[in-house]
Amino acid sequence: MPSGTVHVAVTLVAVAVLVLGGPAPAAGEKAAPPPRVEPSPWEWPTPPPHQLLRPFEAPPTPYSAGHRGIDVPAVTGGAVVAAADGVVSFSGIVVDRPVLSVRHDGGLVSSIEPVAATVAAGDVVLAGDRVGVVGSGGHCDERCVHFGVRLHGEYVNPLALLTSVQRAVLLPLGR
Repeated sequence: MPSGTVHVAVTLVAVAVLVLGGPAPAAGEKAAPPPRVEPSPWEWPTPPPHQLLRPFEAPPTPYSAGHRGIDVPAVTGGAVVAAADGVVSFSGIVVDRPVLSVRHDGGLVSSIEPVAATVAAGDVVLAGDRVGVVGSGGHCDERCVHFGVRLHGEYVNPLALLTSVQRAVLLPLGR
């Protein structure tokens, strides 16, 4: 078979497995239950209610305009907590606002601003640990915090990691 034909055949088999699933159970056997997915250990960096003032807006290119995080309502002086277990990688001022960044397992880094941190670079934090209070400065000044997450340096939508966001469940198509 020519190389292109092999590539197309492999792609079609992969799509068929994804759409139709694996082999059907033998007569009289029950289908195996779907694998259990443990909930994410991530949580919102601010107390409820959890609303979005501005959602994540992926830029079309790495240097284009976009909104590389979510804006969550908050009040100056309100509590800020670590969204997940990690190590503080930065705590300080960036341009005109206090920023806190935490390095997490799996190549993830979360950042929140403006936050007057009570932790310093190198400190270990656990999900839910108080790490500071809502500060002032930046585009969220006195009305919200900006929460962003990078995966191996690329910004991702933080909502995909938060435990209180309902997960989509994809079901196989009927035969």
